[in-house]
Amino acid sequence: MKRHLMAALLATSAMATAASACEVTLRSSDTHPEGYPTVVAVQEMGKMLEERTNGRLCIEVFHSAQLGQEKDTIEQTQFGVIDMNRVSMGPFNNIIEETQVVSLPYVFRSVEHMHNVMDGPIGDEILAAFEQHDLVGLAYFDGGSRSFYNSQKPITSMEDLAGMKFRVMQSDIFVDMVGALGANATPMPYGEVYSSIQTGVIDGAENNWPSYESSGHFEVAGYYTLDQHLIVPEVLVMSKASFDKLSADDQAIVRQAAKDAVPVMRALWAEREKVSEQKVRDAGVEVITDIDKTPFIEAMKPVYEKHVTSDKLKDLVTRIQATE
Repeated sequence: MKRHLMAALLATSAMATAASACEVTLRSSDTHPEGYPTVVAVQEMGKMLEERTNGRLCIEVFHSAQLGQEKDTIEQTQFGVIDMNRVSMGPFNNIIEETQVVSLPYVFRSVEHMHNVMDGPIGDEILAAFEQHDLVGLAYFDGGSRSFYNSQKPITSMEDLAGMKFRVMQSDIFVDMVGALGANATPMPYGEVYSSIQTGVIDGAENNWPSYESSGHFEVAGYYTLDQHLIVPEVLVMSKASFDKLSADDQAIVRQAAKDAVPVMRALWAEREKVSEQKVRDAGVEVITDIDKTPFIEAMKPVYEKHVTSDKLKDLVTRIQATE
């Protein structure tokens, strides 16, 4: 933890001169590389802030996990060392109960369904839950649909998953999801996946097209199965300590700029998905599309029974499923 705190402070110092024109420069973390849709969207949000506050507020985005992997940057954001953070929803599952629901396998019928849920009152309710944990939920970004990929063989059924080792995010739901499918889950930071597949520590992982491509995982895991078990939104959060230092007017401007960055991100994401898919197909990756998802969906019943236990979560699931 101390190492990541020091990295954050050193990176902040290095960027201070470039951002000196602004009165307040918000330090934002992202594990994805420069040019990735989430990175570009927060950079665009920064431009909006600078314009709308007449230069009082700026954002410096530290991409490529410069400030640490997601678990560490969440802690840094809670402490106020990092001001803003784009994070996958999975690492929050063991911290914020409400985030578990949107991380459930097959809870969303499609990306459009996910948008309709997260853009409405359910999404706002989940964002509000972050404040009890020293964070302010600002907006949701797309994380696409996640599917399994591996270095060993084509996966066309649940039987093919039996005994295989897959990296998952550090979330109990994801661990139990993989276990319910008959495979073995290995939680590990995103940055360790490439070498772990390469050396045989794991057989594969699960992610969306852009992450599979931009991480280079397709180079060491040449089988991609479109089972689309997860459609998990990502979240942009702010340190409550940093947020509380702003005036009420500037807080409102930050919230609105975050919301206005969402359509920017979605447009970039839709285009990036197409480009990434084509790149990995051109590289010779075997993409398995002929797969019956029904057994996968039915296998998730014990996952729901284990994790959807409180009345609050049961109500959220019911309302999500009722959303058109």
